[in-house]
Amino acid sequence: MSFAQVILAPWLIWVCAGVALSALVLALFQRPWRALFQDTGLQHRWLAATLMVAMLWQLRAQAVDWLSLHLLFTTLMTLVFRGPLALLSCLLVNLSLVLTGRVAWPLLGVNLVVTGLVPMLVTVLIWRLVDRRLPSHPMVFLFIGGFWCAALSALASGLAVLGLTRLGASDPSALFQASEYARFLPLLMPAEAFISGMLLSILMFYHPHWVATFNDSRYLDDDGRGGRGP
Repeated sequence: MSFAQVILAPWLIWVCAGVALSALVLALFQRPWRALFQDTGLQHRWLAATLMVAMLWQLRAQAVDWLSLHLLFTTLMTLVFRGPLALLSCLLVNLSLVLTGRVAWPLLGVNLVVTGLVPMLVTVLIWRLVDRRLPSHPMVFLFIGGFWCAALSALASGLAVLGLTRLGASDPSALFQASEYARFLPLLMPAEAFISGMLLSILMFYHPHWVATFNDSRYLDDDGRGGRGP
């Protein structure tokens, strides 16, 4: 779920832009480009995944002009590429929507918060729970870190949209429309969980070293070593 037209108060748009910019600066401080420069295969996978997400975001339901329903894939990107690269991917995807005229440009920061930052933080928190508190079993990683995490990330993103609308919508009818759209979240959550979890399970089975947060030595050999964080 993301915004397509400006219905928020200017001050809220600026606040979200500041939050998004701060998150990007923190992500860049971790120098995610070093891994891309050192691994040509990672470059290809990251760019291909970003392009695929951008194409899939074109498949959206839009009953009102200012709000769109679509799958996120932020959880999958975070688990596979870690948080900084996932956030940069989300930025590129949102930029593609702005450049193609699907989204108004002032909403770039707002959408980066609701489709990138919020679900990414939920993913990181759940992954840390899986990594530190739960048994070291690949099914635990897949079902809780993959399926359930994707569903909860979609829920958090939708609630963020609803919260921002309630906080700063300039159109009185926007809050009612957002509340009606929120009823579709229970339909989006299983779809997000199923597709993200299915893709994650394929990667874990055929190419576990592609999933940055999945330590195959720990989960498959059970040697007790810690995982690699987002």
